[in-house]
Amino acid sequence: MLAQLIALDWGTTSLRAYRLGPNAGVLDQRSLASGIMQLPKAPRVIAGQLCADGFELAFDEACGDWLDAQPGLPVIACGMVGSAQGWREAAYCDTPANVANLGTSLQTVRSLRGVDVHIVPGVIQRSRLPNVMRGEETQVLGVLQNLPAGAGDNLLIGLPGSHSKWVEVVEGCITHFDTFMTGELFAVLSEHSILGRTQQRGAAFDCAAFDRGVKVASSADGEIGPLSTLFSSRSLGLTGELSAKQQPDYLSGLLIGHELAALATVRRHHSAKLASIVLIGNAQLCTRYQRALAICGFPHVALAEQATERGLWQLAVAAGLIGKTAPVQPD
Repeated sequence: MLAQLIALDWGTTSLRAYRLGPNAGVLDQRSLASGIMQLPKAPRVIAGQLCADGFELAFDEACGDWLDAQPGLPVIACGMVGSAQGWREAAYCDTPANVANLGTSLQTVRSLRGVDVHIVPGVIQRSRLPNVMRGEETQVLGVLQNLPAGAGDNLLIGLPGSHSKWVEVVEGCITHFDTFMTGELFAVLSEHSILGRTQQRGAAFDCAAFDRGVKVASSADGEIGPLSTLFSSRSLGLTGELSAKQQPDYLSGLLIGHELAALATVRRHHSAKLASIVLIGNAQLCTRYQRALAICGFPHVALAEQATERGLWQLAVAAGLIGKTAPVQPD
């Protein structure tokens, strides 16, 4: 089957490439450790020219053979590739941002292969403490495109990760979002603080220890904030109440619990109406968040799949790079 689009999710540490067929069907995909902060450095010949540009090298490695096999395929990319440190900066769109319209604001960079790479803009929320996203806006669109009519009128989309995002969508527009550095903080505390000295990582998930951390964060003990409760990850180990194997999952639950408690506070001030919740991201991490949300009183949480590919497909349609539907080609 012939492809219709090459879609790139190009972040800080990784580059995911998708060869998409009709209606965003994934024909092939690959993942490279060639994010914008760790691009290839070894020069090689591309399109008859010796090239040392890291973006060109990564792009060629990700999908050069696909373009050789099917020249002229349109290419679209989202993520940090459009940042000031990226291949070509794509200016932020302000909130409220209609995600379906982002396809009309793409930036273009011409590759050595003569192929235009269309880069999706990020979204900025201007306030006293501004907030930004790159890549998540595309995933939000991918979720909305897969919902029944009206289901996206009031939606809260969670994107767990190193920098977790919680995005409020009203009638197809991103109206508000918050960022929590939960994943990065967990890594820093586990690897570079005294809390990691007594941890034994790599054991099977301990749901009881995780649940305990979530409950501490959401209880009266957690009201004074994470700076006070974090030390309990060590002190409960010293008193024999948490084993070395349990401490990482307890700390994970504690941090995620504090994230959800802070999110609840933000939403009380921002929006009184309870939104439907959808999670996007790594399956294991989303399962943790789903479990924590249930403890906090939100048992009905949906999980979305293939949001990035579907979002990039819809943006390519909006930009006129491909048609809304494409006929199935014979093998």
